[in-house]
Amino acid sequence: MDIREQRKNTILNLINDPTYKPMKQKELAFLLQVPSDNRADFHDLLMELVEEGRIIHTKRGKFQSLSSVEKTGVFTGNQRGFGFVTVEGEDEDYYVSDRETHGALNGDTVLITIVDSRSGRRKEARVIKIIEHVNNEVVGYYKKYKNFGFVIPDNRKLGEDIYIPESKSMNSVNGNKVVARITEYGDRDHKAEGEIIEILGHVSDPGTDIISIVRACELPVEFSDEVLLEAENVGAVVKNEDLDGRTDYRDVLTITIDGADSKDLDDAVSLSLIDGGYRLGVHIADVSHYVKEGSALDVEALERGTSVYLIDRVIPMLPTELSNGICSLNEGEDRLALSCIMDIDYTGKVINHVIEETVINVNNRMTYDKVYEILLKLGCVEDAGLAKSSGIGDVADYSNLFEMLTNMKKLSDIIRGRRRERGSIDFDFPEAQIKLTPEGRPIEIGVRNQNVAHRIIEDFMLMANETVAEDYYWQELPFEFRVHEHPDKDKVNNLKKIIEKFGYYLKSPSDDIHPKELQKLLAAIDGTEEENYISRMVLRSMQQARYQVECSGHFGLAARYYCHFTSPIRRYPDLQIHRIIKENIHGRLTDERILHYNKILPDIAKSNSKRERRADEAERQVEKLKKVQYMSKHIGEEFEGHISGVTGYGFYVELDNTIEGMVSLASIPGDYYLFDEENMLIYGRETGNIYQMGQKVDVVVIDTDKRMLTIDFEVI
Repeated sequence: MDIREQRKNTILNLINDPTYKPMKQKELAFLLQVPSDNRADFHDLLMELVEEGRIIHTKRGKFQSLSSVEKTGVFTGNQRGFGFVTVEGEDEDYYVSDRETHGALNGDTVLITIVDSRSGRRKEARVIKIIEHVNNEVVGYYKKYKNFGFVIPDNRKLGEDIYIPESKSMNSVNGNKVVARITEYGDRDHKAEGEIIEILGHVSDPGTDIISIVRACELPVEFSDEVLLEAENVGAVVKNEDLDGRTDYRDVLTITIDGADSKDLDDAVSLSLIDGGYRLGVHIADVSHYVKEGSALDVEALERGTSVYLIDRVIPMLPTELSNGICSLNEGEDRLALSCIMDIDYTGKVINHVIEETVINVNNRMTYDKVYEILLKLGCVEDAGLAKSSGIGDVADYSNLFEMLTNMKKLSDIIRGRRRERGSIDFDFPEAQIKLTPEGRPIEIGVRNQNVAHRIIEDFMLMANETVAEDYYWQELPFEFRVHEHPDKDKVNNLKKIIEKFGYYLKSPSDDIHPKELQKLLAAIDGTEEENYISRMVLRSMQQARYQVECSGHFGLAARYYCHFTSPIRRYPDLQIHRIIKENIHGRLTDERILHYNKILPDIAKSNSKRERRADEAERQVEKLKKVQYMSKHIGEEFEGHISGVTGYGFYVELDNTIEGMVSLASIPGDYYLFDEENMLIYGRETGNIYQMGQKVDVVVIDTDKRMLTIDFEVI
């Protein structure tokens, strides 16, 4: 070891000593008795140790031990190069400057050291090591130069472009959407390098846009030959031997209520009157009868986790032979089901229930619009202007359903009222309905109408989910629950500050808020100019729902017990708990099987939550893309909207068709505009003009960015 390394080790031994307190260079030099004529060399040694990531030089000029502040977290990138690291168990994340990311990409697990944690400032850190890279492949836009190129990632959180040598470009041309495999990850001084492994098409080709999002989100599309063969071997009809031991409900009036275009019908309902109330049957496709644990179908379903519903296509969890065939509760065909039969009194309380294997035969395949139209003709609902041409013809043709549909509406009202009474929070955000040409171009965007039929099915499915969850919670068997935890205290405090600016208050303490308080707030803002903004702030204050093996309740529904039972064709959690329920019904939940489920369920729940977030992100990205494409054809046109958000750099305007764009402060004519954070408004310094939440404004579309998925407005 040379003399220089020996001196470094002397410094390290001091700084890493548990009794050492961070100090400046002058203090260190005095402690180590460094001669005055060697101070410059001593400074160089210290800075070399900093550059090598072996000690920390804080912004206060002190040198600090690395081991005392190392933390592991997940890096979230930003398109401008900097990022944030989230450390599990800590409320606040760490800011990482663009020079301190160490080449980390969005989603990477990293080791960081704190470089600044002063009170009142965001904590800052430096990435010193990449523990795990999660981005092996990148989808993006190829830009060619003379003898090399770059892939500009669609996911701008990845920050830097990927350098592609010409020999590894697959002869890509400008404008190609490609998949690049990263061969060398970047660092502080070098870009990441990669090779093109697939050309998805040109950016202007029909369908390339959505395919790019599908690939970027790593959604599996094609089924393997093994999976398809298993699906084919299932068959298309229910076999007689499959009926043994099942309760026969084929003579019970049963219907499905779904969208007109739905093909995977996994829930049906029946309803009859009993003494003191109603008998509600929620019949769910018995997918687990056909998809056995450990089979190729099962392994693939777990990997997908959920079906993904994009605007012009569905990426199913199961092959269509099952999802649209033998597992779909099609009208007039015998189908195997797992049914939850509930006796419900006139207050909406479940007084008795049974979960059993059944065989059903759906009498009528109804749509939401058909049910709404019938209830309208029967006088059960008021005309809300939602009736469409449902192709129902003469409602008298459905006279066999009149009594049941009438009672369904009554029971739905009772259930919903009971849920509202306990504090269930119902958000009513408008949902976009986007119409595309066969080539995938958006030609019309409006609001998807939801009517009473949607609410009836939602109420019945929620009731079944709660009933099943409570049953299996008290049996103390391995299970997978759907949980939604109480909001974070800091987020609730922030929400309180926001709503107080509009004259609203939450009575509950922030560490013990009840959902009923938020329900009251949503009721108070109903119909006000600030409704949309505050509703979104309430939503953002909440935790994200997820799957887990512990039953910790569902805050948003104000439910102590909740699970997902009703959609096993399109959600793996439902399929998983069906298996447990069926084994329990048949008395096969031995100690060995209980041990098996206790072992596998935590990882399965975690996987299901992750796959759900992946699907949600893909659906959001496709919707944003189509909205941007739509508005790019309307540049220069005027629209009316409402201010939906105010920030320090401008305000957002949402149009009646759910499209949202930004008006920058600099673009507002006639004055110099400033942001008043305390009152959540923007005002002109000279004129006093004000722009605030909910205000109606006329805007003109001035620009769109299909890569950044943004829309720019100017006020008129």
